[in-house]
Amino acid sequence: MNKSNTLPISEARKKIFDIAEDVQRPNQHYTLTDKGRPKAVVLSVDEYSSLVETLEILSDPGALTRIKKAEMEYAKGEYKNWQQVKRELGYRLTSANIPANQKRKRQGKK
Repeated sequence: MNKSNTLPISEARKKIFDIAEDVQRPNQHYTLTDKGRPKAVVLSVDEYSSLVETLEILSDPGALTRIKKAEMEYAKGEYKNWQQVKRELGYRLTSANIPANQKRKRQGKK
């Protein structure tokens, strides 16, 4: 989160609808104070959900180790692209699993 605005709670109360709209922008949040001390933070539901998800991932003791391992494998070129994975899983393109817009493209239509 980058953009923080600090407001007394009494002022925020008067501007709550504007604040609720403002925090919908990426990386925007408000710190609300009481007698000059931080008391609460207002941020969008999306930002909050993202933070909770990040905390859940990082609370897994082995997560960072697995992430670092995956990054090293990727840097070495030790990965499979989506086409390779589909082939390994025996995925075949049939009319049943091709999205309608892709069917039209294959048939030369838009």
